[in-house]
Amino acid sequence: MPKTPHLRATLIAVAAAVALAACSAIDGRETGQQYVDDAAVTTKVKAAIFNDPYLHVLQVNVETFQHVVQLSGFVDSRNSARRAVELARSVEGVRSVTDDLIVR
Repeated sequence: MPKTPHLRATLIAVAAAVALAACSAIDGRETGQQYVDDAAVTTKVKAAIFNDPYLHVLQVNVETFQHVVQLSGFVDSRNSARRAVELARSVEGVRSVTDDLIVR
């Protein structure tokens, strides 16, 4: 084992990270790259919804897991919910959209 405490701690951290990455690939969780990809999709969907001139929504939550987008929260009409789903589907990298929006 290395004699410097910093190098030892670094090696232990790297070993732990490798073990966790292997576990996540085995049990169905996302890898680091998948997480980054999903975060990018989430950001693009949020931007599309926020920048749409026909939607007046501030309470729409967007979550992405393995390129499946889930929309939840509140909208002012069913048309707004449909529009939000359409926008989400139009974003590159989105495999499907789950609509859990509630009309208030």
